[in-house]
Amino acid sequence: MIEGTPTLDIHGSLATLTLRRPSLRNSLNDDDLNTLLAHFEAINTNPAVHAVVLRADTHGQKSPVFSAGYHVGGFNNDPMAPLFFEKIPEALERLRPVTVCALNGSVYGGATDVVLACDFTVAQANLHWRMPACALGLHYYPSGLRRYVSRFGLNASKRAFLLGQSLRFEDLAKLDLFEALVPAADFETALQTLTDTLTSMSPLALQATKKSLNEIGAGLYCEPVLKERSRQSVHSADFAEGRAAFAERRAPQFTGR
Repeated sequence: MIEGTPTLDIHGSLATLTLRRPSLRNSLNDDDLNTLLAHFEAINTNPAVHAVVLRADTHGQKSPVFSAGYHVGGFNNDPMAPLFFEKIPEALERLRPVTVCALNGSVYGGATDVVLACDFTVAQANLHWRMPACALGLHYYPSGLRRYVSRFGLNASKRAFLLGQSLRFEDLAKLDLFEALVPAADFETALQTLTDTLTSMSPLALQATKKSLNEIGAGLYCEPVLKERSRQSVHSADFAEGRAAFAERRAPQFTGR
């Protein structure tokens, strides 16, 4: 694969985003960030996409690295660069389809927040996670701290930020951070199993429920809004198809309507 900005490939209802700078440990420069934002917009406006996989090209790396975060050269050009980087996990977290991180390498810095912004993560065993913000003299941006506390819990977030130590994926698995943590040989199978499950669901219910769960998790519980989404699903063609398929003991054929 030729190195460059992230690519977007759409096959049926599944979109795949791929980071493509393995020689630079898939660190993200400003071109990469702007390209990702454009890809997010393309995904959100394509109703055919029901699930998204974020993955990285690690070919040629001695030790696989999913991403080393923001390219350090960007800090020299613009000390406010971390505030721009925040737009990436924020937009990723708000994507309409359900998102899966295919974490096939160690992950560092801001890229850890990109992982946390995904709905699910399939991780490869024997790799590492590190958040060195405090070691660099940086107070991390607010939404990243929120995601860490939400997903890690307060005490583990303090260990990640305040100690800045490298954390083993096996230890992070105890925080229920991963949908699956598997050996490299089983990685693609575990990823395929998860995406097959997601793309078999009603996209209407899946996306509305994701949005509601994220709102509740962010402390934005609004019962009238949730009730309206529930009412809409009851009157949907997908719910009618789901009931019919259950009664007929067959796999449902959802249309997203």
